[in-house]
Amino acid sequence: MTDNSQQRVYLIDGARTPFLKARGRPGPFTPVDLAVQCGRPLLARQPYDRDLFDLVILGCVNVIADEMNPARVAALRLGLPEKTVAFTVQINCGSGMQSIDTAYRYIRSGDHQMILAGGTEALSHAPLTLRQSAVEWFGQMNAAKGPLEQAKALAGLRPEFLKPVIGLERGLTDPITRLNMGQTAEVLAHRFGIDRRSADTYAMQSHHRLAAAQADGSLDDEVMPAFDRDGTVYSQDDGVRPDSDLDGLAKPKPVFEEPFGQVTAGNSSQITDGASWCILASERAVADHGLTPLAQIVDSEWAGLDPSIMGLGPVLAATPMAQRNELGVDDVDLWELNEAFAAQVLSCLAAWNDDAFCQDVLGLDRAFGQIDRDRLNIDGGAISLGHPVGTSGNRIVLHLANAMKKRGAKRGIATECIGGGLGGAMLLEAVQ
Repeated sequence: MTDNSQQRVYLIDGARTPFLKARGRPGPFTPVDLAVQCGRPLLARQPYDRDLFDLVILGCVNVIADEMNPARVAALRLGLPEKTVAFTVQINCGSGMQSIDTAYRYIRSGDHQMILAGGTEALSHAPLTLRQSAVEWFGQMNAAKGPLEQAKALAGLRPEFLKPVIGLERGLTDPITRLNMGQTAEVLAHRFGIDRRSADTYAMQSHHRLAAAQADGSLDDEVMPAFDRDGTVYSQDDGVRPDSDLDGLAKPKPVFEEPFGQVTAGNSSQITDGASWCILASERAVADHGLTPLAQIVDSEWAGLDPSIMGLGPVLAATPMAQRNELGVDDVDLWELNEAFAAQVLSCLAAWNDDAFCQDVLGLDRAFGQIDRDRLNIDGGAISLGHPVGTSGNRIVLHLANAMKKRGAKRGIATECIGGGLGGAMLLEAVQ
């Protein structure tokens, strides 16, 4: 916990792009393009000079070859001084939250005063790769000397060498357990008895809540329009299905465990492009520059667990953080839990409300408690928004701060599961 010798850390402002659904081809924006699209209007509305930022930290998982260290490329394109240090962080789905957490710890210790922390991801630009056998063949061709050796190597060419491997598919498969992320959600659905209808009902609610938030203007201060090179304007998250219903959601077949699985394309997060930024500042910077914070970042926690049940990461990260701050389930007004899969979210809720699980795994005397669904992902989540993996952790923290301010909430927790068997959580409080 933060003690009196450490600076308080505030989330001052933030913005994100619309989340754009990948549609089988590269989208209009690269990761850095996305970071710049929402970064420019965010910085433009600040009443201070950009050289006040000590540091830029950006989460990104699928870094493309033309944008090595996208944090630095984005910082320069955003007009920050050349002296501004910028680095990129990667912890799979937690990368966007890791940027905030790193900034939080730097500021809390007094090493920095103001940091721009974000996340960006263009999953539609995930690379196509060659299979290993093709790579070895190209190596033989490159090493061949003279016509005879070249002809011999050429004879080894096989048609399958020309068929690329989808890099994203490999990236979403855990190298330790050999399970893809959807299969880990099926493991949890089986463990906690989550049925298909429950998962579909949750997914339908996510779409309805996002559609309502778009209609009532709840996202207007958060989502900045993006403009591509052809002048097309992208003004809102485009994966939402306002008319989503249980009949429609019942139609898709299970993707990972046919025919009896619970995880489908309809109740899973979408493959999406998007970026998000948050501005963090110390209490001294707030006083010196007359800033008005959205919320205070009070605490954070990371946890590790078996990769085959990585979806329980929020439970293992958020619970000790809540306990450390003497908070029960009813003391948290709002929760943002990244919706990787409906079955995964519902499994977390079931785990928190399970006496045996909380005693055996978390070391509690009894169940942590039942989270009120009216306090959870109140404006939808990744099932309706999409899940650009390097961005989502940043988005849920930003949206939690905005939602707390809008509703006059005192406390909120943002938390997420992370591929590889990790979880992250962050505690926010309203500014008194």
